[in-house]
Amino acid sequence: MARFLVPVYFVLATAVSFFAWWNLPALGELGKQMREAGPLVAMLILLLILQVTFVLERTWSLNKAKGRGSLPDFLNNVRKKIHTGDVDGAIQLCGQQRGSAANVMRAGLERYLMLRREGAPKDKIVAETQAAIQEANGLEVPLLERNLIALSTIASIGTMVGLLGTVIGMIRSFAALGNTGAVDASKLAVGISEALVNTAGGLIVAILGIVMYNVFVTRVDGFNYMMDEASYEAVQLLAATASDKK
Repeated sequence: MARFLVPVYFVLATAVSFFAWWNLPALGELGKQMREAGPLVAMLILLLILQVTFVLERTWSLNKAKGRGSLPDFLNNVRKKIHTGDVDGAIQLCGQQRGSAANVMRAGLERYLMLRREGAPKDKIVAETQAAIQEANGLEVPLLERNLIALSTIASIGTMVGLLGTVIGMIRSFAALGNTGAVDASKLAVGISEALVNTAGGLIVAILGIVMYNVFVTRVDGFNYMMDEASYEAVQLLAATASDKK
């Protein structure tokens, strides 16, 4: 279903962007200048719409990945439960948190509990618990990093589209200067205006994309570091309490 929604949304966003570009003169003199800057402005509006969509999606997804309540408090509570040997209580906390870190911790704790009940040796318990945590972490990290490449790509494309509009505007300006006889001031002004409007639009898209990309990358890196640290400590605590029974 999702693979059909994406093309439909892209088509709708394209239609909205061209509709907005066509009706820019309603905003006044500035809108009229933006309208005269050419259809590349509509493409910049499209990139801006897609960019805002990805920013909202990433904000919602990362907030959801944190789970319920404070993530540091949750990790501390899980450590305390494991330290006291209450693995069932730690699993229950993971079920209540419902975040990416909780999913990773829960996978390791459930594997640990299953092996303990089977009477597996300590080395096997530690190895398989760590493997379960790494496997769960490998599934969660791509979800955290999803669409970040799209943000950086849009920022790059926005810069190129703005530069293309600048070049086209300058070509028109020099064409007006190259006419024999008196210089057509109106065509010269339109060409310069087109160049500057596209430059400004491309810079706006690029700056917003770069800033938000770095914000989300920083959040994801901090989240991954916190999960790795908590997982490592959990494995060490579980290894210390694991039974040597076979």
